[in-house]
Amino acid sequence: MVIGKPGSSAGPDQAWIEREQAQARAFDAISARYDEAFPHKEGQLAIVSVLLERIAAGARVLDVGSGTGLPTARQLADAGCHVTGLDISPRMLEISGKNVPEAEFVLGDVMELSSGPEYEAVTAFFVLLNLPREKVRTALRLIGDALVPDGWLALGMVEADVDDVPIAFLESRVRVTGYLRDDLRAVLAESGFAIEHERVLSYAPETSSARPEIQMFFLCRKLDSRS
Repeated sequence: MVIGKPGSSAGPDQAWIEREQAQARAFDAISARYDEAFPHKEGQLAIVSVLLERIAAGARVLDVGSGTGLPTARQLADAGCHVTGLDISPRMLEISGKNVPEAEFVLGDVMELSSGPEYEAVTAFFVLLNLPREKVRTALRLIGDALVPDGWLALGMVEADVDDVPIAFLESRVRVTGYLRDDLRAVLAESGFAIEHERVLSYAPETSSARPEIQMFFLCRKLDSRS
């Protein structure tokens, strides 16, 4: 995997670099409290379990927005996958490295992902909501480029009709994007993914510093662009 570090001079313009640096600082600040605020992740665990039924032991999996490594990188590693985690927050990477020492964790931005068909699967839970909608399709294209033919994408998003709005989150401030579920289905299809499994559920964090939300989980297969 080749990835440019946030804040590098190549690639994104300065405004984007500064935006991502602010997002990274926010997630650094909340890293120690994140799993305490979001302890129940049944939907995330369930969609990864479905993914694991479709990939072989030893499969190469990229976990985009790997956070603390829990539960996804841990679940994948326990199943025998070769896991690479990607996150913009240095503090999150420190925590994930302790939680899942057998995985590799890389500091980087999904928008600078440059990888040929390398992974049998990509997981991306609640990371694309940190991008404006104009960037989401690009991110999905880059993820698709990193997948082998017929590779899999396991995706989690929050249902909301918002685009790059600032919100208070665990006493920090982040910018977030959401889709209504039919709109997200359309974006996935337009980005070359076929939805094979989905689940929608209500979620209430264990803190008043984060709002209740509707979570959407999709397991998608990369379509062959030649067909």
